[in-house]
Amino acid sequence: MTEKPNSWRYLCVFAGSQVGSEPQYAEQARQLGELLVENQMGLVYGGGSVGLMGEIADAVLDSGGKVIGVIPQFLATKELLHTGLTETVVTEDMHSRKAKMAELADAFIALPGGLGTFEELFEVITWAQLGVHQKPIGLLNVAGFYDPVLYLINHAIELGFVKQEHRDLLEAAESAEELLKLLRSKKMPELPRWSDLNSI
Repeated sequence: MTEKPNSWRYLCVFAGSQVGSEPQYAEQARQLGELLVENQMGLVYGGGSVGLMGEIADAVLDSGGKVIGVIPQFLATKELLHTGLTETVVTEDMHSRKAKMAELADAFIALPGGLGTFEELFEVITWAQLGVHQKPIGLLNVAGFYDPVLYLINHAIELGFVKQEHRDLLEAAESAEELLKLLRSKKMPELPRWSDLNSI
C-alpha cells in the first residue's frame, strides 16, 4: 500500500458539474479518486452526483474510500445530490459551503470545470496568500485545460499585480499521479496574515 502522505485525512477537490468534451477529463478524475484511497485519504467535494464531481466521488466509493459531500440547501435536490456518500453536510449557502470544505480538507485540487470551479480555486489561493491557511493547492491540468489560467497568472506577475511568491503557492501537473506527488512533497511558505496593502 502507498505510504500515507504526511498526516492528511481528506483532500478537497473542486470539479465541474459537466464531464467536458475530452474523455481524459473523466479518466483523470477517476484515477485521482483511486489514488486517494490507495493513499488512505478521503474525499471532500461539492456533493454532486453529476459531471466530474460524480466521477471522482464514485471512484473513491467504488474503491472503498470515504467521501464527504458539502452542498448548500438550494442545490440539494434529487437531481444533483449524490445519495450514496459516506457523509453529507448541507449548508445554508455557498459561502458556508466553501468554508466547511476548507475546514475539513488538508489540501486542495482543482479538476477541469467551469466558473464555480474557478471561483473556488482562486478563493483558496487567496486565503493562502493572505496567510489564512498553509494547505497545498494543485491544478490537475488535464490536456492543458488550465494553461490559459496559468498564462493569466504569469501575465499578472509581469504587469505587477501578482507576486511570484504567491504564484508559487500553486502546483500544476497533467496527471493525477504526478500532481499528488508534487503536493505530498510541497512545503507551503509561512506567509504573514494580511495586515496592509503591501502584503498583497
